[in-house]
Amino acid sequence: MTDQEMLWEYGGDILRSPTMARERTIPQHGSTTCFDHSVAVTLCSIRLAEKWGWDVDWRSLVRGALLHDYFLYDWHDKYSHEKLHGFHHPHVALENASREYQLTPRERDIIQKHMWPLTLFHIPRCREAWVVTTADKYCSLKETLLERKGRNKNRKKSENHDAKDTG
Repeated sequence: MTDQEMLWEYGGDILRSPTMARERTIPQHGSTTCFDHSVAVTLCSIRLAEKWGWDVDWRSLVRGALLHDYFLYDWHDKYSHEKLHGFHHPHVALENASREYQLTPRERDIIQKHMWPLTLFHIPRCREAWVVTTADKYCSLKETLLERKGRNKNRKKSENHDAKDTG
């Protein structure tokens, strides 16, 4: 099964849910939405587990990865949530996901522990949580750096354009 087939086989109901559709409007890193980030982390998690040759529960891996940032607010808006979003959002995501889905213990571990080592005492306990934690760090860094690179590129274009106008 391809990574896309696995995404839809195990997470299709989540991807089609009205609440997940709301994630398409919530910014995550730069111009990346929560929805796009969650899908990227899921696909990256599948690829990492395959690359590492780990025997994982694919259904739990996909569902936990899709729901790992299911906090449903714009964390850039300081009035929309508790302070220190990085520390608190795994708990909020777990509460939200638990209201809508029957979560396995592995899915709960993935969602609650994906911010380790920031959340020092919430250490991942299953392979699936370690994979998603790693994929989340990779995708977050990539999304953040690409956004910065894009901003710097646009700034340089603007500066070059301004220099031509004054010269």
